[in-house]
Amino acid sequence: MKTYLEIFWHFLCLGFLSFGGPAAHIGYFNQRFVQKLGWLSQQEYGQIVALSQFLPGPGSSQVGFALGYRKAGVLGAFTAFIGFTLPSVALMIILALMSQAWLDSVYFFGIVHGLKLLAVVVVADAVLTMFSSFCPAHKTKSVAVLTATFLLVMPGIAPQMLVIGVAAFWGAKYLTNTTLTGEQDSTPQLNLAWLPFIAFGLLFVGLPMLSSSSVFAKIAADFYYAGSLVFGGGHVVLPLLQELLADSISTDTFLTGYAAAQAVPGPMFTLATFLGFHLAPQAPILGALTATFAIFLPGFLLMLAFLKHWQSIANIPKLSGAIQGVNAAVVGLLFSALYQPLFTSSVNSGQDMALVVLGFFLLKQVKVPIVYLVLGFAAGGALMVWT
Repeated sequence: MKTYLEIFWHFLCLGFLSFGGPAAHIGYFNQRFVQKLGWLSQQEYGQIVALSQFLPGPGSSQVGFALGYRKAGVLGAFTAFIGFTLPSVALMIILALMSQAWLDSVYFFGIVHGLKLLAVVVVADAVLTMFSSFCPAHKTKSVAVLTATFLLVMPGIAPQMLVIGVAAFWGAKYLTNTTLTGEQDSTPQLNLAWLPFIAFGLLFVGLPMLSSSSVFAKIAADFYYAGSLVFGGGHVVLPLLQELLADSISTDTFLTGYAAAQAVPGPMFTLATFLGFHLAPQAPILGALTATFAIFLPGFLLMLAFLKHWQSIANIPKLSGAIQGVNAAVVGLLFSALYQPLFTSSVNSGQDMALVVLGFFLLKQVKVPIVYLVLGFAAGGALMVWT
């Protein structure tokens, strides 16, 4: 029980502090569980991040889910998910009840702006840390730099998937002499945990057949479908959800939910919480929880299918090389995300940049705990609005 409480507490704290989207969340996880707590090595963490890039679903939440799994199995994985997602879900339900009163507050958005500036600091730290760990050689450095260059010129989810695929192919061909995990497996076997994989497929096919039975079945089917087909963060799921729900929810309500999701910490996929609340007016809390669980579930089932055997799969020589290529590409992807959307949507003035520079110094050199930085940046954002 102590282990589960430890997992829940760490992820609950991060759930309150993790502003800035998937790239920032990966940075927060890296700082807490790799650098501070030592739950796993930088290389092992890189494998988890690489796996999350290959699978559909909420990437950063899948990483958190996998960290909980490594610490305490399936129950630990869901404990981590609940801890990390609970603050965002609770806030989204509150905002659904009081959306106009809160979303129209200048000081509320000032605080959010300050916390987005902190996310710039955290992602910058993650990029530097992961670059030194994942790009030790000239070849991997080149992959990271070329990835960042390409994605800065050609942003979007399709170019991201393309460059990760190319990096995996190139790594399988040219990076098989070294490995992230130690001794390579001379008898490669591609194993899966078939039960969650089969469950993923059955739900994908079966839920739409039940969608006409009740409003909650329809919510479950629509949000499970969205979570099954989307790679990346909540920004990517937006157009698919908007298309699926066009006949069920107004554009104003949808955009209000999107604004709320950007204003709270934790995973952007909790946009589903806000939308589910409004899709089931007769039982809004149940609708919110149904939508939330349904959109996260497919990504978690696929994570369970691959994660248990990912260590042995990763030791297959060509896959080991592919993972190294993907890890280097992920560093480039994080660097491009540091600029767009984080930097471009957060740093709007010299004051903003000054706060980022000061925060980076306090984090890296003074080693100020992240909770104090959160309080400081929130106060700074509110102060900038007030002045």
